[in-house]
Amino acid sequence: MNIETLPKVALIAGPTASGKSALALAIAARHDGVVINADSAQVYADLRILTARPSVEEEASAPHRLFGHVDAADASYSAARWATEATLAIRDTLAEGKLPILVGGTGLYTRTLLDGIAPVPAIDPDLREQVRALPVAEAHAALAQLDPQAAQKLNAADTTRVARALEVVRGTGRTLADWQTEKIGGIGDTIDVRTLILIPDRDWLNARIDQRFAKMADTSREEIATLLARTDIPQDAPIRRAIGVPEIAALVRGETSKPDAIAAGSLATRRYAKRQYTWLRHQPPAAWTRTEALNVPTRLQQFETILLK
Repeated sequence: MNIETLPKVALIAGPTASGKSALALAIAARHDGVVINADSAQVYADLRILTARPSVEEEASAPHRLFGHVDAADASYSAARWATEATLAIRDTLAEGKLPILVGGTGLYTRTLLDGIAPVPAIDPDLREQVRALPVAEAHAALAQLDPQAAQKLNAADTTRVARALEVVRGTGRTLADWQTEKIGGIGDTIDVRTLILIPDRDWLNARIDQRFAKMADTSREEIATLLARTDIPQDAPIRRAIGVPEIAALVRGETSKPDAIAAGSLATRRYAKRQYTWLRHQPPAAWTRTEALNVPTRLQQFETILLK
């Protein structure tokens, strides 16, 4: 299919606190857009503040989709499910004659949407529970017997990834790497993605992270207290591991001081941003434009050049 005939979809990517949401709103205002979330933490309804989800006022200024639509107790939410929902959101937006604007820093989400995902079948719940109950050292040792390449590649202390690799090889008889040689789905060849990746100065970004988390230490306590009070959320639910949740939770419980919680939360966020920064610099297609600009007007101008070319 000729790319000139494909519908345009905007993609704004960048590390946390880099200013993606502000740019997305500016684009939406100028180009009749709909902002579609591509951040794995911002799908959850329970953590507007700590995940830096757009405010109520920001959401009212332009149509927003896939923000805060998943309950914290839903531990099964995945990149594949998001990609299905995002595909529908993009199609609906295009049908309305508006510009879809994907915005987020979760590379797995955008890769799954554009390139598809390995067709790993659902793992038997009993097997999954059995594997996830194993101490990580025992799970890693078992993985080394069944999938030595994965065991060598993975951090032996990475509970989530070790368990996933082990449950797949036990449940399907094929390694996860083998499954990943196949891909299904993916809409990358049906749309014309116009991308701007924000790669701001590290010192500037870290200062914003520190400032934002210090504010979150005060403003997010109530939502974290509400989250902690819920007994229906599994202990291994993704939302409990979201950046900043353990640190603010310790503060709410009285297990740490406010300065220590801020220091720990800021450090965790900076480390996460560093991983995003590295991935965004090197993994997306080379043809996607990266920018070091820091202000919204310049970024908007750069994006409009990409959109209109």
